[in-house]
Amino acid sequence: MGAKALLFFALLSFSAVSVRQAFAENEEDPGLVMNFYKDTCPQAEDIIKEQVKLLYKRHKNTAFSWLRNIFHDCAVQSCDASLLLDSTRRTLSEKETDRSFGLRNFRYLDEIKEAVERECPGVVSCADILVLSGRDGIVSLGGPHIPLKTGRRDGRKSRADVIEEYLPDHNESISVVLDRFASMGIDTPGLVALLGAHSVGRTHCVKLVHRLYPEVDPALNPNHVEHMLYKCPDAIPDPKAVQYVRNDRGTPMVLDNNYYRNILDNKGLLLVDHQLATDKRTKPYVKKMAKSQDYFFKEFSRAITLLSENNPLTGTKGEIRKQCTVANKHH
Repeated sequence: MGAKALLFFALLSFSAVSVRQAFAENEEDPGLVMNFYKDTCPQAEDIIKEQVKLLYKRHKNTAFSWLRNIFHDCAVQSCDASLLLDSTRRTLSEKETDRSFGLRNFRYLDEIKEAVERECPGVVSCADILVLSGRDGIVSLGGPHIPLKTGRRDGRKSRADVIEEYLPDHNESISVVLDRFASMGIDTPGLVALLGAHSVGRTHCVKLVHRLYPEVDPALNPNHVEHMLYKCPDAIPDPKAVQYVRNDRGTPMVLDNNYYRNILDNKGLLLVDHQLATDKRTKPYVKKMAKSQDYFFKEFSRAITLLSENNPLTGTKGEIRKQCTVANKHH
């Protein structure tokens, strides 16, 4: 065989290897896909759904926590379950920052993880469990079923040091809130729909007293103020005390469009709720969602999907944690 022929076969062989490698790499990281675990753990989504139903039956308020987890995890750089990591000697956990005030019920996510691990050890990520439990929690609260992709992997470090750059505070201007969400690809109607999550759950008096003391915010509906003062009698409430106001007194356990009617009636508890109903950029969508629950659900489903797909770790990035509270290297 001549030198030219040898060179040709060498190049052919090299290109075949390159194609195989590229294909393998592509196969290795399909990104987020529907039913990612269909071959490796076909029961995964059913187990999570069943656990959410069981836990919701025992502890109704878990559903609020699961829904809030999606926002608190996915909005901070990546949807990678960094929220679930405990503090270490070197790093503070996201759970313990001011922005995470009121987050709780993490132990129930551990229960779901344990149930999934019994079926398929080391296969399903905490990041996917966090997102899917949030999705199933939404259904428990009477909200829409949202088909979500899976295939996320878990981050290894807390993002507590940057959390305030990503998670807007309830006292920040609506412009800041709109900008933060726009950076994740969530537009104005999407943001208005996401804040509809305030239709369920409750708000601690710590977050409300600045609207009641030393003087009542004149923007508040006077009929609502009486109830708020009754629930929050102290100007400086104890953060550990059980002092809170239901976000929606009409249907507090149902994710519905009542929130929008409330805020148009000046019954929004947080400043961001009030601004949502009065700012010219957001008010048209508030009015539309107050009129149509279908429109609210459509926009809410779209926004949750975008949020859940924010910069995930996939393929060989990150890891599949054995325990959701600890990165594997520390386990």
